[in-house]
Amino acid sequence: MQLIDGNKIAADIISELKAEVAEFSGRKPCLALVRVGEDPASVSYVRKKEKTAEEIGIDGKIILPPITISQQELESLIESLNADPSVDGILVQSPLPSPLDEKSAFKKISPDKDVDGFHPINIGKIAQEDESGFISCTPAGIMELLKRSNVNLKGKHVVVLGRSLIVGKPVALLALQKKAGANATVTICHSGTENLSTISKQADVLIAAIGKSEFVTRDMVKPGCVVIDVGINRVADPSKKTGFRLTGDVHFPSVSEIVSHITPVPGGVGPMTVAMLMKNTVKAYKMRTEKK
Repeated sequence: MQLIDGNKIAADIISELKAEVAEFSGRKPCLALVRVGEDPASVSYVRKKEKTAEEIGIDGKIILPPITISQQELESLIESLNADPSVDGILVQSPLPSPLDEKSAFKKISPDKDVDGFHPINIGKIAQEDESGFISCTPAGIMELLKRSNVNLKGKHVVVLGRSLIVGKPVALLALQKKAGANATVTICHSGTENLSTISKQADVLIAAIGKSEFVTRDMVKPGCVVIDVGINRVADPSKKTGFRLTGDVHFPSVSEIVSHITPVPGGVGPMTVAMLMKNTVKAYKMRTEKK
């Protein structure tokens, strides 16, 4: 069994981006990070993104509107960032506090600056295999993990557990694409799928993004399968100082005994999300500077 080390692969990507950015002349790439409220996880995520941007040489600009900001004011802020020539990428950190509407806010971000890849135009470009768009960071990270672990999807059966717009649907579209590293046959399963374990056991590559702790058990996986665990769940554990432990959507101890490759949680897909955000930001910068 080969453990797919997301920390190492993400560090490699960050190192490559750092070398690339060092060659740029003029201003540095700029990523605007909009965070509303003090949700502890959001604070931590934005800080991590800012720190990684700084390491690469990207200007991470954190914008902290008041928690009382209205939808109209938030969307006006996004419009001003769209119009700002010094900003290459815009990320609105989710979840937004109630009653703000995330989907509406994401749609206001210019597709050319949508480095999180959630705008309908960018999602549509995945289906069209148009590489001028931005791929949402977790699906992009999954494909990069597979590529750098020498897992070729050509002709393989990929089963995706989960149909979210953030992971399930885009990663299925990416695996389907008629290009090197893809060309898979893809099945999407979800909470309404009958005989799910019968389907999951047919997978050459199983991508678990269903949001349920240790949902995938050994009897659901074919021996020799490649397993990508996207889940990150907090499970109460009084023995831990934090009072909880992190688990994936896969029961790692049993499944890891029979697979060829598997990602751990933490340290698998998670680090790749930030690395791919930075890769998208550098891409946005290059696209905007080349237009001039």
